[in-house]
Amino acid sequence: MPTMKKPEFKMPDIKMPDIKMPDIKIPEINADVTKAAKDIAAVAKDATYVVIGAGVLGFQQAQVQRQELMKRLAEPKAGFEDRVNAARSDLGGALHTAEVTVEGLMERFEDIIERLEVAVAPLEDRLPAQARDLAKQAHVQAKEARSQIRSRIPTSAA
Repeated sequence: MPTMKKPEFKMPDIKMPDIKMPDIKIPEINADVTKAAKDIAAVAKDATYVVIGAGVLGFQQAQVQRQELMKRLAEPKAGFEDRVNAARSDLGGALHTAEVTVEGLMERFEDIIERLEVAVAPLEDRLPAQARDLAKQAHVQAKEARSQIRSRIPTSAA
């Protein structure tokens, strides 16, 4: 049986073109969420101290008015009914002033908190799911704390 020769097959030389890949630089997002959270906590803490301080000042003002009333009531020269009416008027004015001051500060405090929450919301959206859940829990606890503070501030309606 005759043997057949295999044909020789040679691969052609193909030169591939050089393709340059563009340099793509991904911007670094330096969002230090821990620092932002600490800053927000510090601002909220400072705002709380301001509100509490305003309440203390209002209370002290009422105490001063009470002391002045006690001095007036001790004076025998004025009529008893006039002294009582003057004392009611003074005390009512002091309480109203303190209540208006505390209410104004509470409104400012709420406004600051709303601004902070709006500013932090984009950062929270970037957080991993577990951290985002913790941030939401912190928001709920902060709202509960604010409502407790607001409920403990005495008003003239109470």
